[in-house]
Amino acid sequence: MAGVSTISTKKEAVSDGAEQSQVTQQSLQVAKRLEKFKTTIFTQMSSLAIKYGAINLGQGFPNFDGPDFVKEAAIQAIKDGKNQYARGCGVPDLNSAVAERFKKDSGLVVDPEKEVTITSGCTEAIAATMLGLINPGDEVILFAPFYDSYEATLYMAGAKIKTITLRPPDFSVPMGELRSAISKNTRAILINTPHNPTGKMFTRDELEEIASLCKENDVLVFSDEVYDKLAFEMDHISMASLPGMYERTVTMNSLGKTFSLTGWKIGWAIAPPHLTWGVRQAHSFLTFATCTPMQFAAAAALRAPDSYYEELKRDYMEKKAILVEGLMAVGFKVFPSSGTYFVVVDHTPFGQKDDIAFCEYLIKEVGVVAIPTSVFYLNPEEGKNLVRFTFCKDEDTLRCAVQRMKEKMTK
Repeated sequence: MAGVSTISTKKEAVSDGAEQSQVTQQSLQVAKRLEKFKTTIFTQMSSLAIKYGAINLGQGFPNFDGPDFVKEAAIQAIKDGKNQYARGCGVPDLNSAVAERFKKDSGLVVDPEKEVTITSGCTEAIAATMLGLINPGDEVILFAPFYDSYEATLYMAGAKIKTITLRPPDFSVPMGELRSAISKNTRAILINTPHNPTGKMFTRDELEEIASLCKENDVLVFSDEVYDKLAFEMDHISMASLPGMYERTVTMNSLGKTFSLTGWKIGWAIAPPHLTWGVRQAHSFLTFATCTPMQFAAAAALRAPDSYYEELKRDYMEKKAILVEGLMAVGFKVFPSSGTYFVVVDHTPFGQKDDIAFCEYLIKEVGVVAIPTSVFYLNPEEGKNLVRFTFCKDEDTLRCAVQRMKEKMTK
């Protein structure tokens, strides 16, 4: 069978020692649209972290828990019997809380009933947006490096992907390349600000120029803003808030990064009714509804006072300083990170042939996990000199990781 690998599994039936072992052949099967994709790099690296006892600065999940008031709200919702299917588009109180928060952050007033859709994490919001609004053959422009689910969900939708590469040191948008990439078949541009994996934040000038191109060419924007509360050096700007852009923008976000509750998988998509219709149609047949008690707790979380967000930012800036200063002391070339809880570095001073080899060396010989960035490009060669570290860990863990690198990697 073309494109299908084969493995052998040994099945042993044990009964009074009389049965003989049997070997069967099983084919690993996957639809052609997903043949090119392997197990996600995050799963691979986290598994290696466990195997080698390495400190995991790879996958972006905190090693500390979210705030008690949010967890208590979830417990109370469970006790109150809020445990059956939620309304498909979201628990009304959470839809309202999302709209309230969006107004406070962006100045935009949205209808929580018609323009907010609650999803199972931002990853599902991304999938529902792609599958609900993209037709086979439509072109979608991504900025590389990009979060890996973008490519996979666009393949599922049958889209044609074009990429514009953001290059170090500042990862600025090459506007000439973007303008040249837009064609009559371009349906959407997907932006992610603050940007994973680079930590770049799109500037107002960049956003305004992208907006101008979208209006000029009747192109949609899918805006992934999950790190909007982790903006360190400039204010976050929602693309939808720019003049003439709300009507052509789907804004995607989630609870997990801001409240250190990544396992809850509570996300949302905000869009005008004519775009929300497609998102909701896809959402209905992907998950139908998102975890009910966690939605009630998410509403409580989004109504947290501003002091929560201010403290969150201060805490992450301190963590960032520990990691960045440590990486520089070890000998990495560290690129600026204006947002998210990631930092990208050039690993080439350490003599490994590429990012994959470096990350394997780092895990096995040093005991620290990073993510190779080549997996975030259509052309892996573009990312082979870079690796990504996360600082969403407690300070002791960050200091321990830095110390390991200093001991094993400095002369």
